[in-house]
Amino acid sequence: MRDREEARKRAHELVSRMTLEEKASQLRYDAPAIPRLGIPAYNWWNEGLHGAARAGTATSFPQAIGIAAAFDRELTEEMGRITAVEGRAKYNSSCAQGDRDIYKGLTFWSPNVNIFRDPRWGRGHETYGEDPYLTAQMGKAYVQGMQGKGEHMTAAACAKHFAVHSGPEALRHEFNAQVSQKDLYETYLPAFEALVKEAEVEAVMGAYNRTNGEPCCGSKTLMQDILRGKWNFQGHFVSDCWAIGDFHTRHMVTDTAEESAALALKNGCDVNCGNTYLHLLKAYQDGLVTEEEIGTAAERLFTTRFLLGLFDDTEYDKIGFDRLECPAHLEAAAKATAESVVLLKNNGVLPLSAGSLKSIGVIGPNANNRKALVGNYEGTASRYWTISEGIQEYVGEDVRVMFSEGCHLYHDRVEGLAEKHDRLAEVRGVCECSDVVVVCLGLDASLEGEQGDANNEYGSGDKPDLNLPGLQEEVLETAYASGKPIVLVLLSGSALAVNWAQDHVPAILQGWYPGAEGGRAIAEVLFGERCPEGKLPVTFYHSCEELPAFEDYSMKGRTYRYMTGEALYPFGYGLSYTAFDYEKVEADTDQVRGEGVTVRARVRNTGAVAGGETVQVYVKVDGENTPNAQLKGICKLHLAPGETKEAVVHLPAEAFGLYDEEGHLRIRKGKVQICVGGQAPDERSRQLTGREVTRLECVVPEDM
Repeated sequence: MRDREEARKRAHELVSRMTLEEKASQLRYDAPAIPRLGIPAYNWWNEGLHGAARAGTATSFPQAIGIAAAFDRELTEEMGRITAVEGRAKYNSSCAQGDRDIYKGLTFWSPNVNIFRDPRWGRGHETYGEDPYLTAQMGKAYVQGMQGKGEHMTAAACAKHFAVHSGPEALRHEFNAQVSQKDLYETYLPAFEALVKEAEVEAVMGAYNRTNGEPCCGSKTLMQDILRGKWNFQGHFVSDCWAIGDFHTRHMVTDTAEESAALALKNGCDVNCGNTYLHLLKAYQDGLVTEEEIGTAAERLFTTRFLLGLFDDTEYDKIGFDRLECPAHLEAAAKATAESVVLLKNNGVLPLSAGSLKSIGVIGPNANNRKALVGNYEGTASRYWTISEGIQEYVGEDVRVMFSEGCHLYHDRVEGLAEKHDRLAEVRGVCECSDVVVVCLGLDASLEGEQGDANNEYGSGDKPDLNLPGLQEEVLETAYASGKPIVLVLLSGSALAVNWAQDHVPAILQGWYPGAEGGRAIAEVLFGERCPEGKLPVTFYHSCEELPAFEDYSMKGRTYRYMTGEALYPFGYGLSYTAFDYEKVEADTDQVRGEGVTVRARVRNTGAVAGGETVQVYVKVDGENTPNAQLKGICKLHLAPGETKEAVVHLPAEAFGLYDEEGHLRIRKGKVQICVGGQAPDERSRQLTGREVTRLECVVPEDM
């Protein structure tokens, strides 16, 4: 049933037959059964950030930040579809066996569409990067893939964390994010608005922190005025886990659990991930909430359950356990990994030729690190391909692969009783025996992640700086000193300041957390079987000294849109093994009016190998104190050698507007510039690629 009104009527009728106690019980994330009404238990908490998570075997896709680097809406939608299908397979199997535990339901608390405003934030790799437009496009595609187009929703997606949430993790339970109306509407809300109004996301999750003084899971401004008021959100709202308890224990905006429960419920929080809603009945007795308010929340939740077909026969009931990690899904994951890899530098070393090599050295703490494949909020793969394993499998017995861990990921020795630098001699030995050396460095989810999940010495999962941790830089310099050709593969969920590597290492790949198929797919990229096509969804800075204070939520000086300095690697940047020419780049009008502007470009692959190109369209509004050129359109093309395709990008009139200090979008009379190419229109991108973008001049003839 995709008819929300009919689902709402059925929910109203069912809830009307419940007692007050039964209604209140259904607002828990672990809602109990009501046998007399034929209602089974249901656990609302499930995860599907990059594949079905935390419930055993599932196809493992690249972490969200890697998917963002693909700049590919179709690929992202396919990942959402596969996640939902495998979620259905698990749900069907679990229910048949009476298992209705956590992570077995069909309400997936993904995607995370927070803006990755500061590279120190540990959870940034769960997001689609630093740009509101890209985040909205990837988020919409994922929601549409997950929720599907059938008679019933395949699964219910959830946009999180609403809103203005991106660290610091250590302070999140008491932190007040202070943000201007301009930054709120220009940066922090657009992706949420797009998911609600355009993708019809079924759920929204609140954040732990306060925003401008209001706790996000009990905020009248966010939940009533904006979400259900301005945007007419029709789905259900869920708290982040144990966030409502923070109201009286950490934020100190209420005095008791009953007051906290009432504040959340009255502002529209329907599901409590946590236990504070156990106090709802006492809150009712104290006159803090009404039975009608409890019933309204229950009706929203049962509307979702009816939309999923949980009380009906559906077209998904026969999805079997054999769909988990089936060959088609695994190949989709490998394709996603290959599309996500960003080639940051290449002085001709790549692609490698297995036929011309007798030995390859594979060095580094991430070379054989399974944890660096998956990031967080992950499922379990039946087989993992680390970088070392992928290379060994690719070259077979014809090429000797020499291996050294090189160093611990962040400690100064691998063996506790050894002296410092206990693997550097081995690194030198491997290099001596190798024709080429692949050095695998970076991070994993033990160093960057959510508070309580990461266990680094810095606390709470955030990074203290952007440097390679531990002895990794020394390992890289030791390998370089051997005189052998070096390829650096970085596995991380965020930007790293690899300044020395950019100055010295011939080739650098950013592999993110590439999923269980990661090593296999990255090996194919290294040896040229797949062409790298990823673009950076975040800015790589020279150091965190360029950044404002972590706690400062103003966008001034942050991300490619507002930074004034020069990036190490800019947003939208990425190299290829082939080359693309842009021809006949033109707009259908030189005046911006209500219907907007359509941009067309013919793109030709002038190289010798097939490859993918992300056509990026940026808009720069003339005037003082305006942002840098901002991404407003993308078109992903895959072209064979010599092939030409046309990219068509429509820019609505809103793409030429800016937000004023009150948070209102204004499209002002004046000149605007449209920049079209395979990169951002900044000087650093031009230096790194040797390519120019095409700039088109347009005029907004009158205020709109």
